[in-house]
Amino acid sequence: MNKTNILMQSARGTELIPIDDMLLEESQIFLVGEITPDSANELIKKLMYIDKKDLGEITLYINSPGGEVMSGLAVYDYIKIMKSPVRTVYIGDAASMAAIIFLAGEKREMLPHSRILIHDPFYGHLDVSGKKPHEIQRGVDSLNKVRETLAEIISERTGKNLDDIYDITVEDHYFTADESIEFGLANNIFKGE
Repeated sequence: MNKTNILMQSARGTELIPIDDMLLEESQIFLVGEITPDSANELIKKLMYIDKKDLGEITLYINSPGGEVMSGLAVYDYIKIMKSPVRTVYIGDAASMAAIIFLAGEKREMLPHSRILIHDPFYGHLDVSGKKPHEIQRGVDSLNKVRETLAEIISERTGKNLDDIYDITVEDHYFTADESIEFGLANNIFKGE
């Protein structure tokens, strides 16, 4: 995929500057695509950089299908300990771990036609062949601990009862922007800068 560049005049003459670099200097960053250890590390580095500059509110735009749970939780945890306030904005269809990262924002906004998907975690490619019952049970127990963690985050950030969260996340549950606001996932519809 081609990266967008902007022509800028400087003391060195005309330069091509990546638009992501320009936005980074304005405390605006993007989480787009699957959440992986690499994408989470890159996002955390950007958050660290902006936080150290102490420029005020950071805007994190999200358009992601979700991804790896522990990587997503690392981003969530880092956002929660930052000194700079973080505003999260959904700009499309975002789901799963991306929804958890979205919930880390102090202000949580969505474009009018965005959707949030929350659900219980699952094994992507579970192969139980050759495993003993206690090994399988250990995996299920671990998955249930992750389920509890995610449900507690959703409950805390929405103000909803934990049992209600378990009832909703047992299946894939999509929320429109208006439904997200009503449920407490989002604060408002994004109107622009």
